[in-house]
Amino acid sequence: MPYQQLEFSTSTSTPVLSWANHGLSNDESKMAQNVASLPFVFKHVALMPDVHLGKGALVGSVIATKEAIIPAAVGVDIGCGMAAIKMPYKADKLEGKLKQIRLEIEAAIPVGFAENKEVEKTVTNWQGWRDFKELHQGVRRSEGKALKQLGSLGGGNHFIEVCIDTENFVWLMLHSGSRGIGNMLAQHHIDTAKELAKLAEISLPDKDLAYFVAGTREFAAYWHDLQWAQNYASFNRDVMMARFKRIVEKHIAGGKPTKPILQVNCHHNYAEKELHYGEDVYVTRKGAVRSRVEDYGIIPGSMGAKSFIVKGKGNAESYCSCSHGSGRLMSRNKAKNVFTLDDLIEQTKGVECRKDEGILDEIPGAYKPIDEVMNQQSDLVEVVATLKQVVCVKG
Repeated sequence: MPYQQLEFSTSTSTPVLSWANHGLSNDESKMAQNVASLPFVFKHVALMPDVHLGKGALVGSVIATKEAIIPAAVGVDIGCGMAAIKMPYKADKLEGKLKQIRLEIEAAIPVGFAENKEVEKTVTNWQGWRDFKELHQGVRRSEGKALKQLGSLGGGNHFIEVCIDTENFVWLMLHSGSRGIGNMLAQHHIDTAKELAKLAEISLPDKDLAYFVAGTREFAAYWHDLQWAQNYASFNRDVMMARFKRIVEKHIAGGKPTKPILQVNCHHNYAEKELHYGEDVYVTRKGAVRSRVEDYGIIPGSMGAKSFIVKGKGNAESYCSCSHGSGRLMSRNKAKNVFTLDDLIEQTKGVECRKDEGILDEIPGAYKPIDEVMNQQSDLVEVVATLKQVVCVKG
């Protein structure tokens, strides 16, 4: 089996299983150890092949807990994830249209800190708005902003891509989360958890591992807001995908709506209550995708590499999880110092995308080779489709 049990100089009572084919740095080992040392962590911690440094917990880690949850382990982009649809068209239909499609996507879907100037009916009719007044009081004045950001991409490594699979079918794919509202909710609850730990004089290996205990008012409030933000993130991807699909249909089918062959929408920064090893536990996937038997997932490479649509194998040791991408090899600042604009142009050959210094930190060379990552998780997923992007819009 591809995973290995990590051995630490200071042993923890909870084992750490790693699917990565590389050793962890000292900082990464310390982070894994810190999480594994918490008394409420269940069975073992699972590290995915794309594991790398995060805040509090490693990105690419799966943490099952009993009667407690760590808000900083879920992170600030609650519900961040992927959506993809397989279109009933072949690649030849895109010929000569890629640049125009990219420009229209950029005009229709706000990126970075931008928001929608007008709010469409689909967004105003979303049922989640009914519960907005029950969210943390620190965000209640932000409903207008949350309304305008629903259907926007955000920044960093978020992207929208037109891809082609090995059978020449066209796929539409995007990566985004819960935008500003998810970030604000997360920060408020992380601050509360830290305050509680300080008041109770709880000794933590890292202050970012402050937690809520099930049955408390604070746990219930966080869990409510977490589920709301996860739903917002999922619907955010749906809204963008509908706009994206209309743009592509305009160029390929004269605007005629078409039925996708396959649709996938999955989180990779989230928490759910699940049954594992016969027990109810809270599973936090920080940069990991659920991969139960028959679950579809999306594992993207960098903007110059392949991406994969996968189906889960339901591996118990990974808590039915797999990696969420290729994982960064270097920080954003290091990438900007190591690579040049010429490197970016060379590494994104054949991809219709921006080629400027504003996205240098997202250069393919800053990421781990996706094929290596996939080889390490053959016991977690089977590949359903292999995609290569031809258009990429970055956040």
